[in-house]
Amino acid sequence: MRVVCVVYHPGPELDEFATSLAAATSAPGSVDLVLVDNGTDHVRSRAVAQAHGARLLVPGTNLGYGAAANLGAQGGEEPWLVVCNTDLVWPPGSLDQLLAVADEHPEAGSLGPALLNPDGSVYPSGRELPSLTQGAGHALFGRVWPRNPWTRAYQARQQTAGRQRAAGWLSGACLLLRREAFEAVGGFDEGYFMFFEDVDLGERLGRAGWTNLYLPQVAVMHIGGTSWRERPASMIRAHHASAYRYLARRYDRWYQAPVRLTVRAGLAVRRTIELRAARR
Repeated sequence: MRVVCVVYHPGPELDEFATSLAAATSAPGSVDLVLVDNGTDHVRSRAVAQAHGARLLVPGTNLGYGAAANLGAQGGEEPWLVVCNTDLVWPPGSLDQLLAVADEHPEAGSLGPALLNPDGSVYPSGRELPSLTQGAGHALFGRVWPRNPWTRAYQARQQTAGRQRAAGWLSGACLLLRREAFEAVGGFDEGYFMFFEDVDLGERLGRAGWTNLYLPQVAVMHIGGTSWRERPASMIRAHHASAYRYLARRYDRWYQAPVRLTVRAGLAVRRTIELRAARR
């Protein structure tokens, strides 16, 4: 089992992540923890790697999330990969639980646990692929008009969090991947610097005949938002660029050019609004 964690100027949450990971399995020695540090200051990631017997990879530049995860996954023969954020806390035995269910489902190319917010609520991490109207409407108006009909419909489709089920895509914050499936589809699309790489991967796995399986019976604590808090402007820009890439590639026919132009214009307006709000 290889666990790949992409880091960028991490805080103390990285040590908590590594400490909890050791307790998440009855065989911690079987876990190959790989930290891929996209940042420029590697003091903390190096210290955590030494303390927890992890391997540290330093690309020398910020590759983005998907490309760094691909780098961390390279060169191994482990049948299972875990790709995850630093801001996770693993309950004891949770990794063993994930693997036990995964072994029962050979059709699953990716599996994701329930992600618990710090207040104990469940973050909807097993989602359907966005339709053009609901996805675009939610993307354009979700923050500035939270109760718009597209956001309400989109969220309603994501709230079946209480049962094990197939999903269109699973959150990249904590993702168990069958190496065979991951490599068969070429891993993460490195054209996404950050955000939507998990949506794209889930869609491609589904098209290749694999199932994305959501497992609410296994829960992992997700603090969330650490990247946004430190770099809100760059995260806002990256989020909107990835949203456009995903939608433009999904609607790439020549006659769909008006759709792409409309999406580009709408996302530009939304990006401007969010950047102004972030400066306040």
